[in-house]
Parts: sequence; C-alpha cells; structure tokens
Amino acid sequence: MSQFQIFSQAEIESLRKAGKILAACLKHCAAAVKPGMTTKELDKIAEEFIVSHNGARPAFKGYRNYRYTLCTSVNDECVHGLPSIRALKDGDIIAIDSGVIVDDLYTDACVSVGVGKIDAKTQQFLDVTKQTLEMACDLVAPGVHIGDLSACIQKNVEMHGYSCVRSLTGHGLGKTLHQFPDIPNTGEKGTGPVLPVGTLIAIEPITAMGKGGIRDGNDGWTILTADGSFSAHFEHTVLVTSEGREIIA
Repeated sequence: MSQFQIFSQAEIESLRKAGKILAACLKHCAAAVKPGMTTKELDKIAEEFIVSHNGARPAFKGYRNYRYTLCTSVNDECVHGLPSIRALKDGDIIAIDSGVIVDDLYTDACVSVGVGKIDAKTQQFLDVTKQTLEMACDLVAPGVHIGDLSACIQKNVEMHGYSCVRSLTGHGLGKTLHQFPDIPNTGEKGTGPVLPVGTLIAIEPITAMGKGGIRDGNDGWTILTADGSFSAHFEHTVLVTSEGREIIA
C-alpha cells in the first residue's frame, strides 16, 4: 500500500477498543516487571491479558511466523527481542512492545521501563525518549509533513546527547501492522508525505545512549546497538483527526 489508509467511524471505534486494551496491557506488564522474572513470563502475562478481552487478539503472534505476544528488548537490544528464559536483573532496562487486533485492525505501542533500581543517567535517558515521543505526537495534525515529526524527534534526542537509531522507523498501520508511510526518527521539516484526516500512524522514537549503529542478533529477529550501549523505545498509535490527533494506544 503506497497511500494513506483512511478509516470509517466504525473502524475508528474498533481501533479505539483495541488501543484501550493495548494501553492497559502495557501498563499491566510494566507494573509486573521485577528482578528475577523471565521475559517469557512477561509474555504470558501479556497474552493472558489481551485474550481475556472479548474480540481482542495479540497482533504480533503469528505475524511473519513470530511466536510471541510481546517483543521484549533488554538493555542493548533495540527492537524485536524474543521472550525467553532470560531472567531480568536489577539495573536492566526493558522495552515492552506489543499490538492488539480488534475486527482485523491493528494497533501497536511500546513502553520502556527500568528493572528494580536503575541509575540516574539511565532514567534520564528513558525520560528523554518518552518526552520525545510526546513532543512528536503533539505535532500531529492534518497537513503536517512526516518530516516535521522526524525533525522533532531527531532534534530533541540529539540535543540531550543521545542518538536516534536511524535504520528503524515508525509506520502507518490499520489493516496491516506495517504499511505506508514510514516515519523516520531523523529528517527535515517540510519534507515527506502530508498527513490527512482519518489516517493512523505509529510514532516510535528508538534511541541509543551511544552512537545508534546496529547489528543483527543470532536469532533472526533481535536488533542490537553495535556499540553495546543501552537502547530505549517508546511508541504510540495515533489517529489524525480534524482537530489534531487522538492517542489510540
């Protein structure tokens, strides 16, 4: 699909339902994180939460043969970390990324949290990445260029001394999990496609405390920072409305 998908009012209601479940799921999972638990245990918590809601199902499970409800990316893992028997440790950080489908429509969101007690520098890194997501979301409105969002993300991340992971982007979503347009985390104002009313996008700053280069893991999914520095990931699903925007998840 090389054009924006525009949603009907009935479809928007389905997306709102999915988004509400997803936001609650991520909050539930984040509260459950503690030293000693495994990422596979966290994945089970998420799946049980989502399927307990009538009509909802995990968006990631089965997508391109992916086997899990969550992507659990720990420390230097940027995205697509596989849930496993790995136990979380005090001082780790973890990105909890998931999606929910209702009526065959996709939502996608992510939060990053510390495990136990993390140091002040790491907490600031998480705070800046989250703040960057909120700033980009606040810009969303009809007529805004994708590049306006990208430039906002890049400027705020870099002015705090961190890096954007340039090769990983946000995206459109709806009838599929990833569709037009890509939303880079670096870019220039006034460039790229222009947002219309009624479309849906996933904005997701993916950042590194180091240089932001990446390397592939050995499992076919996980992407890590090349220099081993911590990575953070926050994401909202956002609907473009005539008044501006609505955070769906």
